[in-house]
Amino acid sequence: MEDYILREIDRIGEMLMKIARKMGLFLDEVPDYPISEVKESFEEAGFPVRLDELLSQEFPVPFLVEEKGLSDQALELFVELLFRSDMDESKKKALLQDALTYLDAKGYYSFKLHSLA
Repeated sequence: MEDYILREIDRIGEMLMKIARKMGLFLDEVPDYPISEVKESFEEAGFPVRLDELLSQEFPVPFLVEEKGLSDQALELFVELLFRSDMDESKKKALLQDALTYLDAKGYYSFKLHSLA
């Protein structure tokens, strides 16, 4: 129970930071970086799926979580990394929407991803 309360406190803190950033109170936005760097980093780390193949799928999120076993937190980080890259805006929005649909259906509200939407 104590772990659950601590996680909820962390989530509330994240939510407050996102709101503060949207209001312009913090200007430490992460700069965009080339998608090629993301691909290279994933390949070097041994990511089990080729990023190009993954992003060509219509709904990549179910594949990642159901077949590759990504956790909710790992999915958030994955989407945020790609969203902050210079990837095509329509692909970013589609990936973000796919992740939000999946997580919301599970009852897992991602402040990180909703703040990107």
